[in-house]
Amino acid sequence: MIPVHTLLTENAIAEDFVSSLRSRRLAEKFFYWFPLSVRAWLALCSDGAYRNFVRSRSLIVQSAKDLGRELRSESLEVISLGSGQGDKDLLLLESLVAQGKRVRYLPVDASQALLEMACAGALGAGIWAQGIKADVTAAAHVDALAPAAETPPRLVLLLGNTLGAFDPIAEARVLAGLLRPEDRLVVDGEIYAGPQTVAGYDNPLNRRFAWAPLHAVGIDDADGEIVFEDATDPRLPGLHPLRKHFRASRDVTARVGGETLAIAKGERLEMNHSYKYAADAFVRILEAGGLRMRWRGASDDERFLMVMVSLK
Repeated sequence: MIPVHTLLTENAIAEDFVSSLRSRRLAEKFFYWFPLSVRAWLALCSDGAYRNFVRSRSLIVQSAKDLGRELRSESLEVISLGSGQGDKDLLLLESLVAQGKRVRYLPVDASQALLEMACAGALGAGIWAQGIKADVTAAAHVDALAPAAETPPRLVLLLGNTLGAFDPIAEARVLAGLLRPEDRLVVDGEIYAGPQTVAGYDNPLNRRFAWAPLHAVGIDDADGEIVFEDATDPRLPGLHPLRKHFRASRDVTARVGGETLAIAKGERLEMNHSYKYAADAFVRILEAGGLRMRWRGASDDERFLMVMVSLK
């Protein structure tokens, strides 16, 4: 049995998807919901073409022992926000157990399929696990993730440049609100490298992943194109959102949940974004959110930064 506590129901996410299509925007969670999306995501991670997955995973492999040494408590609750399939989490969990720590694992994601994989991996390694199906952009769900008085020290994970899927300036404050003085947060981010950053996303496997939720509702490649847009955020130097959208080249109809939704030729459907950072901007965002650096590491190519932080 795979235990999953549900805050986000399938009916709720289906209704939200229809509403989002009507407003011409697809949020992050929908790219991991459909079976086609899950398959495309797993293929993207397994191929090695998605360099951010490789960088984040390699950093965990290289740094797991160092991270464990920064955690003083022998008993830990590890809660992973946007855990996905949990394979990076599992590498760290196994290292913590090998260092003699007693670990409870709580992966949090909107995708039932990926949550099941995350829990199964931990349970297969003999680690207690319970999934939490939630929308981490919903304030009520975030409030429900707050630790109880009896919760042991927590390690909160936000890996794979997941911070960049939100507004990182606002999200840093949300993350700080989940921490107590004894808790720690490990978060990483992609370092911006101009055209190389865009090229890292504009490849066949990543395009397959981007297309998956559209294919699932009957919109095909011949119906339009997905466009990637490199931009800057005027609020902070060194903050770069990489945006994408679908532009219809002809009138198309999406079919979902028994409903049909028309998208006219020339219309745009905004899709999820991904923020990138200058290294100093990434650190400044976290510090402005009320967090203090405890540990810092970088990928071999200096294109990915991972930090452990606590409350100031």
